[in-house]
Amino acid sequence: MMVELSVIIPILNEEESVYHLYRKILDSLCPLGKPFEIIFVDDGSTDASFAYLTEMARSDPRLVVLKFRKNAGQTPAMTAGMEYARGRVLITMDGDLQNDPQDIPMMLEKLDEGYDLVIGWRMARQDKWLSRKLPSMIANRLIGRVTGIPVKDNGCSLKLYRASMIKRVPLYSDMHRFIPAMTLPYGARIAEVPVRHHARQFGTSKYGLSRIFKVVLDLIAIKTVLLFARRPLRRFVGIGAFALVLSLLGGVAVFWRTGASSGEPVVVATTVTMLFGSLAVFLFMAGTVCSLAYRRKRESDVSWLGESSVALRNGGVSDDDAYVRG
Repeated sequence: MMVELSVIIPILNEEESVYHLYRKILDSLCPLGKPFEIIFVDDGSTDASFAYLTEMARSDPRLVVLKFRKNAGQTPAMTAGMEYARGRVLITMDGDLQNDPQDIPMMLEKLDEGYDLVIGWRMARQDKWLSRKLPSMIANRLIGRVTGIPVKDNGCSLKLYRASMIKRVPLYSDMHRFIPAMTLPYGARIAEVPVRHHARQFGTSKYGLSRIFKVVLDLIAIKTVLLFARRPLRRFVGIGAFALVLSLLGGVAVFWRTGASSGEPVVVATTVTMLFGSLAVFLFMAGTVCSLAYRRKRESDVSWLGESSVALRNGGVSDDDAYVRG
């Protein structure tokens, strides 16, 4: 049976929440009349979460349970669920009952207006100010400043994606916070809508002030990716040319000192000259490889976009149903 919606929920020690969340998702999606699946990804829980999920899955074929042998993090868990999902629209949310499944129909309507990604914005956030709100405020400011995307709430896990788009986006580390930025090279259309947010009822939060440092490190990585995503050869050649100039200047300095017969050692200058020369060669080669890889991927993206356009012209009949609804 074709699946329209796939709800993906990473779980870590949420034994008290999983059943209540499962029932809330059913109450939200069943009235829509669309075939759906619910994918719980157990990210190495040490409590009875997996046992409860397994028991629920035995009585509902729409419920899928994936389990990691050990804790890998929210992004790997989310990525595993996305890879397994069969739906044409993917929905991600937290497993602690703070996201409200009743917001999903409203977000689906927004997606049907022609967007590829709809992000939840927790306007009245029910969290502790110091340990949750403050790190989130700092992270959102940093992410917006670096990526140039004015998303108010990057940390909200309640998001809707077109599967044909998000499955092409590489996610690693804690990159789930940077999904809007990661979709930029694909020309994704993004919308942000206010959603409800509830206070945690069970368990304890898995995040704190330490995530600010993780965000900073990931921001450096994402900025590098975005910087070199387009025209990588030009970027690498530019830096390589600078290294080559330094190498040539170092060579001139070595030649001048040797010719002057000053007797001063030139080992350091020679070593620096060789290092900058080697760096220039490496950057030129890296730029060439990256340029070829980008060209190959670009051809793939153009082919994908072309298929979506054909599907739209033919009345919206395609395997990935890109841009059909709305």
